[in-house]
Amino acid sequence: MSIPKNRPPSDTPGPSHYFDPTPGAPSRPRTVFLHVGELALELQADRGVFGSRAVDLGTLTLLREAPAPPTNGDILDLGSGYGPIAIALARQSPQARVWAVDVNERALELTRANARAAGTANVTACLPDEVPPDIRFAAIYSNPPVRIGKLPLHALLQRWLARLASGGSAYLVVQRNLGSDSLAAWLASEGSEVQRLKSKKGYRVLAVRPTAT
Repeated sequence: MSIPKNRPPSDTPGPSHYFDPTPGAPSRPRTVFLHVGELALELQADRGVFGSRAVDLGTLTLLREAPAPPTNGDILDLGSGYGPIAIALARQSPQARVWAVDVNERALELTRANARAAGTANVTACLPDEVPPDIRFAAIYSNPPVRIGKLPLHALLQRWLARLASGGSAYLVVQRNLGSDSLAAWLASEGSEVQRLKSKKGYRVLAVRPTAT
């Protein structure tokens, strides 16, 4: 994922962000609860990681409203945080391989620990550049990091949407007041088919299918 320019590194004075590779916020682990359908899990979160106080409403909306994941193949959770999306997908599709990708090292450590505790050995948590270049994803699920800024977000989505397998779809959840409609319009202008699957509690769930070239 791209990091906005003109910000101090995370080890200098200033705010810590969930999209910092090494969060500056001191670690303060806490337990959060993920309840989606019949799935009920305790997950470990921490400061400096997205949704550290509770599983984000956007994440819950995506898991509840997006289609079920493919039963096999490679699936991407883009911007995984401590892993609620990746782990939920992995529990639904135990024969699939779920890639939990984030730039935040603390988030990746938490995802690995949470995946072990949840019994989801089919989750691989890694940095973006650690995903083998030949992998093509049957589906992408993401509560994308819109706060990195419009241009870095667009570059991020372009990078990973290009790695969808033929016939694959991406499912994104974006808050309406953080630009979901403008993002949908931009994706359409880039040649993707964009469908709003659900609008709920201020969030839009979008299905994105890049047009074959």
